[in-house]
Amino acid sequence: MGKRQLHIAADQADRWRKRAGRRSSAPMRLIFLTVAAAAAFATQYLSTNGTVLPSTWFEPLPAPMGGRASVIDGDTIEIAGQRIRFNGIDAPESRQYCNDAKGFEYPCGQQAAQALDEFLAASRPLYCSFVDRDRYGRLVGDCWRADRQNVQRWLVEQGLALDWPRYSKGAFATEQATAKAAHSGLWQGRFDQPWDWRAANADKVETNEQSRGLFGLLGIGCNIKGNISVNSGERIYHLPGQEYYSQTVITPGKGERWFCSEAEAQAAGWRKARR
Repeated sequence: MGKRQLHIAADQADRWRKRAGRRSSAPMRLIFLTVAAAAAFATQYLSTNGTVLPSTWFEPLPAPMGGRASVIDGDTIEIAGQRIRFNGIDAPESRQYCNDAKGFEYPCGQQAAQALDEFLAASRPLYCSFVDRDRYGRLVGDCWRADRQNVQRWLVEQGLALDWPRYSKGAFATEQATAKAAHSGLWQGRFDQPWDWRAANADKVETNEQSRGLFGLLGIGCNIKGNISVNSGERIYHLPGQEYYSQTVITPGKGERWFCSEAEAQAAGWRKARR
């Protein structure tokens, strides 16, 4: 091979090396772009919501689970430390009031939670499969009692919750029409749709971050409610399954808080509720 041919071969080899280098660097650039996009999203979330992203957002959805459910509110329960938001429906918030058939106010949010608690107690355990996580990191799922009754359908049919078209695509529209025609639950009088009530009463809404704090964001179940009595000022904690657990609302601004264990609650000066 002559000198000219050697130079041509060397030039070709050099061009191939450069091309290979450009090709191999493309995935690395893609990784950098993906990381940058994720960082930008996290920054935007932090500035908008004032909290870190729940770590559970980066975890795959768990397999379907079953167990004894504790009622948090009319559309949220907890099983084995996992908060689960019912898919496709929206119930009144814990502090929300509605008007009955005679125009009198009643605590529709607490009523929905109490009815749900009684409904679940009638056929345990509860089984749930998951479709997503919400903005607070809670699992979003479809749930059934042991007798295979779908919880969401029952809540909407009783007028205790609404079909949420934004997420349900009308899956519970038939049950809602039945409740409305029968003037059941919310449909007996006047009420604000839960999503509208939350928008107008953001300061009264007990979010998942408020109720569980950093431990909740890390996936640890801190579900013991530390309540302060309005009448006596006594500090009392309520365990899931106790009589007034579902009706008890925790307001951190008043010094109330959540605990991860009874020992922690007792060490902080709270006593256990008698029932």
